[in-house]
Amino acid sequence: MYARDFARIATPIGMVRLIGTPDVIERVMIEAGSGEPLAGLGALAEGAAQIAAYFAGRLTAFDLPLAASPSPRGEAMRTAMVAVRFGETLSYGALARTIGSGARAIGQACARNPLPIIVPCHRVTNADGSLGAYSAGDGVATKRWLLEFEGAVGRLL
Repeated sequence: MYARDFARIATPIGMVRLIGTPDVIERVMIEAGSGEPLAGLGALAEGAAQIAAYFAGRLTAFDLPLAASPSPRGEAMRTAMVAVRFGETLSYGALARTIGSGARAIGQACARNPLPIIVPCHRVTNADGSLGAYSAGDGVATKRWLLEFEGAVGRLL
């Protein structure tokens, strides 16, 4: 078992900190301000490299070892969020229907998502196409930036 470590990378939305071990990524945080990039080891280094590729426009889907979700239901919700592809959006209700859940449960899962960007909860919106909430970075401003970056702008209100 490894001690927790981190990697840090500067992005257009702030410093992105990946927390975990060389084997798995446990958490992603979008932090205000700046700092020195830090590569990390193993999965953390790979995560930083993939996030850099995402923001450079060279990566549209992540392939990283993530810490297990705490429950089978949480894993189903995470898998459903990951299935919403780059440049697409899906409403909380529509995503819920894909796994036999409720829109509020999806909203709560998005709000508690410990892996923003990698598990793309920013791609989940309100049924009317408006953004809804976002718990990472600068909130809705970060969500809008990510969706505009991915080209999902035409579907947003």
